[in-house]
Amino acid sequence: MKHFPIFINVKDRHCLVVGGGPVASRKVDSLLKSEAIVTVISPDIHNDLQQNADSKRITILRRPYEHTDIVRAFLVVAATNDINVNQEIAKAANDANILVNVANDPDAGSFLFPSVLDRSPVTVAISTGGASPVLARQLRMKLETMIPSACGRLAAITEEYREKVKQVFPIQQQRKEFWESALKGTFSELVYAGQDDAARTLLDEQLAEGKSSAQGEVYLVGAGPGDPDLLTFKAARLMQQADVMVYDRLVSKAILDMANKDAERLYVGKEKENHAVPQDKINDLLVDLAKQGKRVLRLKGGDPFIFGRGGEEIEKLAENNIPFQVVPAVTAASGCSAYAGIPLTHRDYAQSVTFATGHLKDGTINLNWEQLTQKNHTIVFYMGLTGIKVISEQLQAHGMSGDMPAALVEQGTTMNQRVHIGTVDTLPQLVKDSGVRAPTLTIIGEVVKLHDKLHWYEPQRHVKEASEFTRHKT
Repeated sequence: MKHFPIFINVKDRHCLVVGGGPVASRKVDSLLKSEAIVTVISPDIHNDLQQNADSKRITILRRPYEHTDIVRAFLVVAATNDINVNQEIAKAANDANILVNVANDPDAGSFLFPSVLDRSPVTVAISTGGASPVLARQLRMKLETMIPSACGRLAAITEEYREKVKQVFPIQQQRKEFWESALKGTFSELVYAGQDDAARTLLDEQLAEGKSSAQGEVYLVGAGPGDPDLLTFKAARLMQQADVMVYDRLVSKAILDMANKDAERLYVGKEKENHAVPQDKINDLLVDLAKQGKRVLRLKGGDPFIFGRGGEEIEKLAENNIPFQVVPAVTAASGCSAYAGIPLTHRDYAQSVTFATGHLKDGTINLNWEQLTQKNHTIVFYMGLTGIKVISEQLQAHGMSGDMPAALVEQGTTMNQRVHIGTVDTLPQLVKDSGVRAPTLTIIGEVVKLHDKLHWYEPQRHVKEASEFTRHKT
């Protein structure tokens, strides 16, 4: 390790930045965020630096560097466009045992500016020792997706309770065990969900009991239409920390592979006339698992609140006072239409869109067909394969032209995506001839005409017999 990682308190300390360009401006911004008192010396000042001129913590001197400028400095940054001046500043600072950073010359100075992920009071600093600042930034960006934005609030609340915890747990090992349990459980998730007061109440209750008892909770997470790159950051994080995963048929295998490998996996998928577990049993299962103190990942294809029965499940959780979170996702209509090059709305073709279920009940589909056949309108049917004949007949019976463009998007957003184009009248035959299988989304409207012009996603790995979606316990 070439450099020793250390955090320095520069609050109210005099820091000198020599240089007035974009590099100097970035260094000044970092110092001001840490509440340093900054003096900038340069004949020319960049616009970004000039915008900080009104701050009481910055003094700008429009003149060349003089050797006496470093005398009062706690820390010096040499960021001019003159290598000789930078070397002069570095030598003077090093001789005076003053911390110095030299832009674009890491070996000349005594410290480096890392790439910083700021979740104050949590701060993560990344350095490559000057070898590759670009790599350091890329690593920081990856961490940005992994560390919740509310992590700083979580740290602040734990700081509030440090003394209380010390009073209840005088032995260090006890305190360590308490915090480890609290920070990986419901307390931290309440903070991440913006429920700071509830998080404090939970800590107070646990301290009153003298222990951090395991409390189960349920994460109702949307897995999106299939492409794992469409998962939200929050979904990916919760998938990694769950103790048990309860998942549906319409969750792609690629997304299942991203979940915690050590988590127990329970398949509760539904297919036509074949429900692995009835819905009421799923509701009870979630309650039972949470009452065992487990963190339960309820993973659903698409968005859990759009034809996903998510509302029914959290109603049951609420009735039993089980903590839960809901993580929305890219719904199938949005994801599949985008990957098929079919915009659901367009000024020239459709000013409204309706999401409808095509699920048959007693041989029919109970929908307001007259409303669905209005002009300049797009219809998206979920679960419409078995009812496609009824859909075609009812739309035409209520005034829609049989020539209205229609599309079937099979396994949308995955490597096995196929798009089949037809019309409302030919939909039943198109389903039969193409051999499409669930999950398949049906899009009806003039916007389908745009597919030929706008399609962009052309996966090369399609295998007709293969599916990106699980159909059995894995």
